[in-house]
Amino acid sequence: MSTENLPHEIIDRYEVHEYRHAIAILNIDFTVEYNEVIEMLNAFTLRKSAIITPGGRKSPISGALDSYLYEKGWTEKMFETQLIIDGEKHDTPTHKIDCYKNRIALDIEWNNKDPFYDRDLNNYRLLHERGAISVAIIITRCSKLQDIFNRRFLRSLYHPYGQINPAH
Repeated sequence: MSTENLPHEIIDRYEVHEYRHAIAILNIDFTVEYNEVIEMLNAFTLRKSAIITPGGRKSPISGALDSYLYEKGWTEKMFETQLIIDGEKHDTPTHKIDCYKNRIALDIEWNNKDPFYDRDLNNYRLLHERGAISVAIIITRCSKLQDIFNRRFLRSLYHPYGQINPAH
């Protein structure tokens, strides 16, 4: 299964990238979680009010997506891990995963910068190699959206990382 085998409403509304047959694994081995993620994406509506709200700990967009999954039994999860060097144990806890259920990890990185993606990917790699997760999902804003925001309804708005000025 590849991205083309996702429901058409997802392909039409989202830019999806897959690595190492993650969609097939999710769909076949974790059908309940696959369906919950698809339902969450179908239920989500990107509203102008959520886009122009100033940043903070969690955006309204992240909150809406998280809360949908929390209602389905997903939880925030931090794994306690250790590294042993020459017999000495070193605690190496992972960062908190936004949504976790049945070996599926999902983080929402709507407005974050590159170091957060690197952190998430490294965390997922480690947890997958150690058998703690089977599939990881990152939901983020694609770069094309900023151009759409600028053209459609942003003139000059506050942005968590500075001023947004539309391209003319």
